[in-house]
Amino acid sequence: MQPLIRTASLRGFSPLVSELGGDPDRLLTRYGIAREVLEGDDGLVSITAHDQMLDAAAAELDCPDFGLRLADRQDLSILGPVARAVRSSSTATEALECAARFLFVHSPALTIGVDDDPWSRRGVIALTYRKQLAESPYSPQAIELGLGLFYRMAVQLLGRRPGLRSVELPHGPLSPVARYLDFFGADIKFDRPVAALCVDHRILDASFATADEEIRLAALQHLTGSYSDPTRSMTGRVRRAVGECLPGRVPPLAEVAASLAIGPRTLQRHLVVEDTTYGRVVDDLRRDRSHRFITTTDLSFTQIADLVGFSEQSTLSHAVRRWFGLSPGELRRRARLSR
Repeated sequence: MQPLIRTASLRGFSPLVSELGGDPDRLLTRYGIAREVLEGDDGLVSITAHDQMLDAAAAELDCPDFGLRLADRQDLSILGPVARAVRSSSTATEALECAARFLFVHSPALTIGVDDDPWSRRGVIALTYRKQLAESPYSPQAIELGLGLFYRMAVQLLGRRPGLRSVELPHGPLSPVARYLDFFGADIKFDRPVAALCVDHRILDASFATADEEIRLAALQHLTGSYSDPTRSMTGRVRRAVGECLPGRVPPLAEVAASLAIGPRTLQRHLVVEDTTYGRVVDDLRRDRSHRFITTTDLSFTQIADLVGFSEQSTLSHAVRRWFGLSPGELRRRARLSR
């Protein structure tokens, strides 16, 4: 299954597009997102479609800082049920641990974490923001939206600027550097390996005025009881194990079971409980990756066949017809016409 993201991430999208002279309905339709699904925060849309739409809006509206402008219209509340647990945490460390643990509720394709400072500065840490690129292509605007919102959440929770030393972006400048300096108020470093906010490590000990242990425990209980991380399910673990072998041969079930330190029959039983099979997991993974490569890249179909573990292009063609009722060429043409 392709990774999804809650529609809360598009809060403010339609008004912003309209203010810039664009037609939000046309963009939504082009990327297969129903306007009515944006009426609430808890709808789910493809994160690939979500990200491609942000990039398209920025390009068509000649608004290179589109992601940052959208971040300016959002706050911690877009995390929905996760926001309650984060806001009631006692320290920044507790809040980060909670957000990292349950960010899958917002989107399983996104992760945050705490890493060493990439520049080895004394007393500095990196708050990282990542997207699983094996499941969905990179989007500069979506990264700027996410990192900009991450920064705004920190300011909202701390009530002040979070000791920001520098900002790391994996792409080159989309806007004049002055725009980034105005938004973040700190040095910006481009073409970096990972998106991150580099901050004074003492921020981790900062306490929140909104701390409430009773509310936090109730929120955690709700999250634990109501949501399960799809990446930690057996289906998710198998999908990830197979995906890491591509391009290349698809490993047999026994080999994947061994990599997960369980027996083949145990693996099969777990998948049956999750209403799937090993063959179906592999087929779904190939379908999703084939669709992404065909519709979002200019790779040849022979290259795509290799990337998804097919030995011949003809095998890919037969599979694409089975999945989508179209040839690879027709699927690519339709995708390009809709842009």
